[in-house]
Amino acid sequence: METHAVVLQGPKGLALQSVPLVPGDASDAVVNVEVSGISTGTEKLLWSGDMPPFPGMGYPLVPGYEAMGEVAEVGANSNLRPGDKVFIPGANCFGDIRGLFGASAQTIVTDPKRLVRLDRGCGPEGALLALAATARHAIAAPGADLPELIVGHGVLGRLIARFAILRGGAPTVWEIDPSRRAGSHDYEVLDPDADSRTDYGCIFDATGDASLLNTLIGRLAKGGEIVLAGFYPDPVSFAFPPAFMKEARLRIAAEWTREDLVATASLMNSGKLRLDDLITHTVAASDASKAYETAFTDTSCLKMILDWEGTA
Repeated sequence: METHAVVLQGPKGLALQSVPLVPGDASDAVVNVEVSGISTGTEKLLWSGDMPPFPGMGYPLVPGYEAMGEVAEVGANSNLRPGDKVFIPGANCFGDIRGLFGASAQTIVTDPKRLVRLDRGCGPEGALLALAATARHAIAAPGADLPELIVGHGVLGRLIARFAILRGGAPTVWEIDPSRRAGSHDYEVLDPDADSRTDYGCIFDATGDASLLNTLIGRLAKGGEIVLAGFYPDPVSFAFPPAFMKEARLRIAAEWTREDLVATASLMNSGKLRLDDLITHTVAASDASKAYETAFTDTSCLKMILDWEGTA
């Protein structure tokens, strides 16, 4: 058995190619992928070669953890059925080619317990479930404060803002790119230089830029908290005296849990969480190399989606 998949042979050595598809056992699910998303966080680091040592890291690999498709086959003991639309957070079914995270493929074999059922009417936005669940995980941690300031107005920053509003918050968002400040939003989006506040009780950083930490500490209220919601390839450090004076607190938000995926899917299926305006680019999977470069180098690209239907 074979399938088409995006394969990174090494930094910037990416192509769509035929790969072995390891058959599952009688309990596994086979899913035909319709669309998959490209992450400008972890996938960009894999593509550029800047990913720090990470469990399972190594080339060649099939990247991706954002895919949506339709169940083709599934074991009798699963609560899923053929024809169900599902979110796929990845797979490791490609033989000697690593699945890190393994969702950027035309067909996937995986344990059905890893899949999350989506509404049948869900569009390509269903592929954004993992990113939305990451935002939910950062906000829903036990005892977490709602963000008063969110740094970065990419997809993750927008999703954090939407979760904050769902929970009764009213965040301000910083964004240095004028094109990403444009549009109508349910919150204020500012250039950082236009904001003079230095009393934010809780700041969420969604940029992955460790060099911002000293600036953010300077914007905290005494006893305030900074939440690192992105992925940081560079060492995170800060000047101690300003943090000492502010009695600053630092929290790291990791990736989603199964609970986050299920809770976020429920909000999506009910229409309470909107994802309709986050996908800016869609490219056929056959042009994957071009799509990845656009996703990582074109600032107008909020979210790139690969369309797998019709790939031969």
